[in-house]
Amino acid sequence: MFSLVQRRWALLLVGAAAIYFLYFFGLTRTGLLGPDEPRYAAIGKAMAATGDWITPRLWGDPWFEKPALLYWMTAAGFRAGLDPDLAPRLPVAIVSVAFLIYFFVALRREFGDRAASYATVILGTSAGWLAFSHVAVTDLPMSAALAGAMLAVMGGRGRAFAGALLGLAVLAKGLVPLALFLPALWFWRKRVPDLLVLLSVAVAVAVPWYLLATIRNGVPFLEEFFLKHHFERFLTGALQHEQSFWFYVPILVAGFFPWSPMLLLLFEKRMYKDTRVMLLLGWLAWGFLFFSVSRNKLPGYLLPLFPAAAALIGIALAEAKSRTVKMVCLIAACAALLFLIPAIQEVLPQALVSGLARGGFLFLPLIWIFPVVLITLLCGFLEAKGRREWAVGTIALLTAIAVVRLVWEVYPVLDRQASARAKWRSNPDSITCVSNDNRSLRYGLSYYAGRSLPDCN
Repeated sequence: MFSLVQRRWALLLVGAAAIYFLYFFGLTRTGLLGPDEPRYAAIGKAMAATGDWITPRLWGDPWFEKPALLYWMTAAGFRAGLDPDLAPRLPVAIVSVAFLIYFFVALRREFGDRAASYATVILGTSAGWLAFSHVAVTDLPMSAALAGAMLAVMGGRGRAFAGALLGLAVLAKGLVPLALFLPALWFWRKRVPDLLVLLSVAVAVAVPWYLLATIRNGVPFLEEFFLKHHFERFLTGALQHEQSFWFYVPILVAGFFPWSPMLLLLFEKRMYKDTRVMLLLGWLAWGFLFFSVSRNKLPGYLLPLFPAAAALIGIALAEAKSRTVKMVCLIAACAALLFLIPAIQEVLPQALVSGLARGGFLFLPLIWIFPVVLITLLCGFLEAKGRREWAVGTIALLTAIAVVRLVWEVYPVLDRQASARAKWRSNPDSITCVSNDNRSLRYGLSYYAGRSLPDCN
């Protein structure tokens, strides 16, 4: 038999391999995607080249859509000598992994090994968290910083640390983290001195950049950044991302794939007797209501709530009785959802090109039925025999294998169909303009060209 030390080393090696294949493997097998990723990367590249770390500039013109943290991260990647695809993405992946480690440590300290392990595995292999860890946009850095601050408050210590992380969240995405942090302020409402320290540190971290940006750019910065991209985005449909009030219900379900059935554990009333768990619930419920009320909605907005939901699921899993019909069914349902992975991989490129609503139908290959039925039965059997950790580990392992397959096989398809990189590399000398009607192609080609391409029309 292996000794305790040997088992711990084995787990450490398995964890390191999982982290590499889930978060770092094949990051550059597809070029930058959508309009946002190449646009933000171009701003970060300009910061690295000019040394102007205050005013974000897109092709020489000030761009005040987002604050500076992501641009600084990208600029650091370029200064480190990384290539145009890795420089924006690697810092985001590193932040994601660093947060997952902290997430596990913080939950283990409060709720024990089992709850922390379940929560970290579920968050780290959920579709939403993984997807935003592979692209260089602001959602993941803000979510990691805000969640870190919330967890520090939940632990009842680290007030300066929590304040620093809250400040970084504000530098990642503006005022939204302050609104989402309100449940933490209520949690510490009787600890006024600690709150003052926390908020003072947050101000010290975040305010200098906002002050310098205002001094340098004046009213245009204030109008564009605060009025247009905060208040108009929340109160009006001017930015053309208007959705129904219930938009985030399917987004949350899809974002936790393949663990979506576990969301039912959020309704387990017995675990809400703990005030720390109530903070996690307040974080999730208040954030969900806040984003649902907003007129403009995008899937990535919900990402800051994923750590709270994963923590609640992990706690519920650790406390739930083994060998019950309900838990066997939930575990089996998560395993059964793996049946959808091949179909998702088929429609993903078209969904990114045309939008999720026009991504096509999910074609479920019959050849996958037999192995998925076996896996479903195996995971249900393991839960029925009281081996929940093995059942969860099996689903996580198969999810990791699916991610590797997706990166290896589907990312090159995305590169050809959804990214501008392949188009630029195939014949860069012939591309002298691009239609403004296709924003993704416009920003992507301009990024790889290293200049703003004119409108062909």
